[in-house]
Amino acid sequence: MAAVLGLAGGAGLFLVWWSFWPRPERRVRKREPGRLDVLIAQAGIHRVTPTGLVASSLGLGAFFGLLFFVVTGAVPVALCFGLFAGALPVGLVSWQAKRRAAVLRELWPDVVDHIRSAIRAGLSLPESLMQLGYKGPEPLRGEFLEFAADYRSSGSFGLALDRLKERLSDPVADRIVEALRLTREVGGSELGRLLGTLAEFLRESARTRSELEARQSWTVNAARLAVAAPWIVLLLMSTRPEAMAAYAAPSGFLVLAVGLGVSVVCYRLMLRIGALPREERVLR
Repeated sequence: MAAVLGLAGGAGLFLVWWSFWPRPERRVRKREPGRLDVLIAQAGIHRVTPTGLVASSLGLGAFFGLLFFVVTGAVPVALCFGLFAGALPVGLVSWQAKRRAAVLRELWPDVVDHIRSAIRAGLSLPESLMQLGYKGPEPLRGEFLEFAADYRSSGSFGLALDRLKERLSDPVADRIVEALRLTREVGGSELGRLLGTLAEFLRESARTRSELEARQSWTVNAARLAVAAPWIVLLLMSTRPEAMAAYAAPSGFLVLAVGLGVSVVCYRLMLRIGALPREERVLR
């Protein structure tokens, strides 16, 4: 008992002595969002995580790979179509992100006009944003309803704006939000004129980009069809056992590997050449 009491007393004295020294503050480093995080945010999908997206891609690729192996009996063919199926979820999210960006590009001038009208009617900046949850464009009402909930719960206009920017993940939204934040902090009587000029600029930019995308779509779709045509032919040939037996050989595996590499390189090159300049988020 004497040894136990001595150890307990020593430990107590050590803890008392240790309590006099201030503990260094730990800086929590904010994790930078990855490419999948940014892609999911731009697509406006809030219930999907990068881990879930990767898991769905792996599961879908494994399922179709096994399915084609059972049907054709050729491992190289099953691997190729398994890879195509595995890329499908990410491709759908990317398509949704582009579609949402195109929709928002047409809606932002109306949002700016709503804010301008609300400010002219005598509403404050938080109120002008909150009323967009009921009177703004339909696709954006949910985002501004969440802004209203954030502002009511925290009482901080800056914090609610930051969360709104994260949910929207749009460069035009960043510019609008920062203009409203600056006006809120330093004041100014030219906000109405600023918003009017911004709305005109956004409409002109959306009109020009729509014309460019319409002209670009013919070339891009033709290039996609050219890349997909050999694999469509391979899919039709999968019903012939002699063709699948040829592709199951080492020489057939080499042909498919080279064809897959050429298709991927040409597709990425086509996207790079035909891509329009993207607006970067510089006010995050």
